[in-house]
Amino acid sequence: MSVKHASHGRLTQPSPGFGLGLRTAHYADFLAEPQAVDWLEIISDNYLVPGGKPLRMLDAIRERYPMAMHGVALSIGSVNGPDDTYLNQLKQLVDRVQPLWVSDHLCWTGVHGRQLHDLMPLPYTDEALAVVVRHVRRVQDFLGRRLVLENVSSYVNFTQSHMSEWDFVAAVCEQADCLLLVDVNNIYVSSVNHGFDAHDYLARLPVGRVQQIHLAGHSHNGDHIIDTHDHPVADPVWDLYAHACRRFGEVATMIERDDHIPPLPELLAELNHARAIAASTLLEAA
Repeated sequence: MSVKHASHGRLTQPSPGFGLGLRTAHYADFLAEPQAVDWLEIISDNYLVPGGKPLRMLDAIRERYPMAMHGVALSIGSVNGPDDTYLNQLKQLVDRVQPLWVSDHLCWTGVHGRQLHDLMPLPYTDEALAVVVRHVRRVQDFLGRRLVLENVSSYVNFTQSHMSEWDFVAAVCEQADCLLLVDVNNIYVSSVNHGFDAHDYLARLPVGRVQQIHLAGHSHNGDHIIDTHDHPVADPVWDLYAHACRRFGEVATMIERDDHIPPLPELLAELNHARAIAASTLLEAA
């Protein structure tokens, strides 16, 4: 893509503030009255079927809140790349929702047309970089917009890797001319699992390409951490988020919760904590 959404050196759109992931448990809340969120993020894959209640709910809530689309099955890092049928379904949903942006994960999710339903990490090699860049360009050309890619949590390292994860992520963004969704929890999880400094990771990411930040909870299992999205955001992740605010400035931020989903007021209180951290950090930097 050659069109750049540039503003003062940034390629990203202006931050729309603070959002939550739209989950079925909260459909009624969002339809009943206005809630203190600036936007909602949907899991794209939950709305790819034609017709039915999910799309009716989506259309009704879309009239009240701006939305971002976040996918889990693009498999941008697989050898063959995204499936044509999947891309066509995704494009139809994009046309329907008119989202603020479209994101997915920097990973692979299947082989030989078979979905593993997991976000598998990549080897950080020149060969993998070339594959990902080629697929990102193809997806962006097809959708007619920049793709936003999220760093995933990981639990294994590849012996073939000859660059760091953060250098790999930065290279993908620059070479494919795409944007970045910084999952602060994933960075923290991987830093504990692999023994690197999470601050070094943030320091190497391209500031002008950060479109969104994710915050989430995890499960600590003694010698490793699993990204489970079933707990409130942990204190070390809040601390890392403050550091991210200092580095990236005002960036759209949301909280993910996919299991043990609490009543909406609890998530709104957690989101207000993110607002307070961002406001305080940006004020210090002013």
